[in-house]
Amino acid sequence: MTAEARKKKSRLTLYIFIGMGLGLLIGAIFPDVGTSLRPLSQIFIRLIKSIIAPLIFATIVVGIAGHSDLKTVGRMGLKALVYFEVVTTIALFLGLLFVNIVKPGVGVHLSGGDAAGITAKPQTFAEVLIHIFPQSFFQAAADGEILQVVVFSILFAAALSMVHGKKKALLDFCDSLAETMFKFTGIVMRYAPIGVGAAIAVAVGSKGLSVLVNLGLLILTFYALALTFFVVILIPIMILFKIPMKRFFRAVKEPALIAFSTTSSEAALPKALQNMEAMGVPREIVSFILPTGYSFNLDGTSLYLSLASVFIAQAAGVHLTLGQQFVMVFTLMLTSKGVAGVPRAALVILAGTLASFNLPLEGIALLLGIDELVDMVRTTINVVGNCLASAVIARWEGKFVDDLPAPEAVIGAD
Repeated sequence: MTAEARKKKSRLTLYIFIGMGLGLLIGAIFPDVGTSLRPLSQIFIRLIKSIIAPLIFATIVVGIAGHSDLKTVGRMGLKALVYFEVVTTIALFLGLLFVNIVKPGVGVHLSGGDAAGITAKPQTFAEVLIHIFPQSFFQAAADGEILQVVVFSILFAAALSMVHGKKKALLDFCDSLAETMFKFTGIVMRYAPIGVGAAIAVAVGSKGLSVLVNLGLLILTFYALALTFFVVILIPIMILFKIPMKRFFRAVKEPALIAFSTTSSEAALPKALQNMEAMGVPREIVSFILPTGYSFNLDGTSLYLSLASVFIAQAAGVHLTLGQQFVMVFTLMLTSKGVAGVPRAALVILAGTLASFNLPLEGIALLLGIDELVDMVRTTINVVGNCLASAVIARWEGKFVDDLPAPEAVIGAD
């Protein structure tokens, strides 16, 4: 992320906080005016929803059909994918555990949820399985069936990768489509201060100031969740694969601080590549695992997605059975792959998942107001998790270098 991009991001964050403050004042002092601002927040939500299907389709197709790394690397690529899937799935279920224990969304009474649409017709496993596969991509996109969009995109990408000599035009189109949707997202985010401010005004105007207590509880729950994930999952992984902790912490210190301060995984990537190689991970491994992990190994994002999804269900008064929550986790497990490059990627993924489960998208505007506070920790966990993944795969491949001369000198260098 360039200095100019960071400046613009900081300015947008400031405007979002200003919008929140104004919305809070309007909702508290003039509740009727606050509730009348709902159309402004609805416009923001509709724009976010319009991004989901084309963005996921384009990024998945380019990610699978546009790169041959996973094929050429072979065994290492397979190990990496297994590791990524196991760790991110654990993160999703850990988030599910915390949100069900703490219940930070209970008491918000967010409007727009349709409990009957979810719970009135319990589905059998066979029906759930059939529903995963689309009969029309365009119908799935229009109906917000994001899991069907993902399945179609994966199959389309697999078919395209089998085409020889004629796939460049389609790949170029999808690449251009993905880049356009990134820019589209940037345009929509310029409206975010108004959309977020209106959402806060509506929430406070209709529910009172108590909604802020729930948002604060959500932040604290996520911080505790991230700490638990680090201690209970990442540290045992270091022990299991015999990763030298002191050297690892020294290596990830700078990338983690960059990620925390900029909320950008990309900004931390150059230093992470340099430091992990200096720590003992061969260049051919670290240069493959870190960039791949930015799409497939988003531990922090996975923690947040399951937490935020059920938070909004709780806020809407929608009871999700354990089975429905597991299906939601499965949906997130697929949709969270491939869109790491888009600003506020978690928000886009979350919007698709909520639409699939008929949950109110108004909750996203509320969450965006606290997203900067969450994103600092979320991005840090993403970066640390990917650095650890590179060391794990190097050890798994028997190529981790334990006896590098004075690695701390290299790591500390500019």
